[in-house]
Amino acid sequence: MDQVDMLVIGSGPAGRRAAVQSAKLGKSVLVVDKGRRLGGVSVHTGTIPSKTLRETVLNLSGWRERGFYGRGYRVKQDIQASDLVQRLRKTLDHEVEVLQHQFMRNMVQSIFATARFLDANRVELTTEAGEVSQVGFQHALIAVGTRPHRPENVPFDRTRVFDSDEFLELEKLPRTLTVIGGGVIGVEYATIFSALDVPVTLIETRDSILDFVDREIVEDFIHQMRERGMSIRLGSAVKEISSGTAGVDVMLADGRRVHSEILLYAAGRTGNVASLNLEAVGIETDSRGRLKVDPNTFQTSTSNIYAAGDVIGFPSLASTSMEQGRVAACHAFGITLPRPPETFPYGIYAVPEISTVGLSEEQVRAQGIAYECGIARFRETSRGHIMGVAAGFLKLIFDVNTRRLLGAHIVGEGATELIHIGQAVINLHGTVDFFVQNTFNYPTLAEAYKVAGLDAWNRMGQA
Repeated sequence: MDQVDMLVIGSGPAGRRAAVQSAKLGKSVLVVDKGRRLGGVSVHTGTIPSKTLRETVLNLSGWRERGFYGRGYRVKQDIQASDLVQRLRKTLDHEVEVLQHQFMRNMVQSIFATARFLDANRVELTTEAGEVSQVGFQHALIAVGTRPHRPENVPFDRTRVFDSDEFLELEKLPRTLTVIGGGVIGVEYATIFSALDVPVTLIETRDSILDFVDREIVEDFIHQMRERGMSIRLGSAVKEISSGTAGVDVMLADGRRVHSEILLYAAGRTGNVASLNLEAVGIETDSRGRLKVDPNTFQTSTSNIYAAGDVIGFPSLASTSMEQGRVAACHAFGITLPRPPETFPYGIYAVPEISTVGLSEEQVRAQGIAYECGIARFRETSRGHIMGVAAGFLKLIFDVNTRRLLGAHIVGEGATELIHIGQAVINLHGTVDFFVQNTFNYPTLAEAYKVAGLDAWNRMGQA
């Protein structure tokens, strides 16, 4: 039986980072993935495909230029599903190639197989061809990711009704689309297809979407969606979904009916843990297959077995998953790391983008902090004029007493890139005076930080 220092189950962001970090520490590493290519959910059905699809749609549709040339403008008049798939395949091939080379360079071994725990130091591996072997390990990391939640009352058929993994297999663009689920995945796909001028209806059973985002940002985002013709149905449960040759009908509990050519069900995800035999190592899951871990070390209830990434739940971001995998590997081999900053950025790659870091206005109020906000609208910046940006804004929240930046929130073009300025200032305990005293390149969207800083500074006074 082979023996390794670190066994990593899953090759997504958490798994790959843990594997490489372990190898950098001189440890023997084996990565087990039950797919046919490295990369995990992130590369093949999650982060990379959806963001590639978004970029392709924005380029081919001419979305970014419509502020100048009107809503009827398109770079390619007749966009087909094949146009989207072509770029997607190129990007995925490149991602896999980079990962393979990274593993090769660091002498990380990998195998395509299903892993099943036998005890806290052994797993059984079964390949697609049926070959069975055992591997012993000192430490293990579970980074198997998640799969779409598929309720029994939803008639998935890959023809009319899809989950978010199957949605990438569309053979043609729909004439109309219904998306159930107002979380990150549902909102991203709904707005991406809306940018292709597909009539989209977004259904969310709760009264709001994206509950973890500052409400003012969400309100502006919803306004932009509705302004371009999207229908948004909030606050009513889905009573029934029926699919036929004429399309898909969704009956809501409040009596409303939504009809479309196809439907995407994107309400929740479930951990890919069914085949791991976690009972053998005494690890329990919740109702959605998620594992409980120590938030600082990422150890499970079995001390030499760690878990990271989407399988441990919120925030389920590729960026945080990578760091979780690295931290877990370092802890496993006795490397002491400094405590990470409490704040990290969230990025929602919708159309338009949303990104946020630090406290929302609602959280600041709940904590009883005296605060002031600064706002900068992109349409009021010179760079915004040049780009034809007609909407979107940056919101900064400052503590009135300490003058420190508490939160930065952006909706609009480039939000996921711009947010890192706010992240740096928050984590370095910067104040409103940083934005007032420093010079930003002109014309840039980043100059919005200066504008928002001055907006707050003028109301806060020159303490």
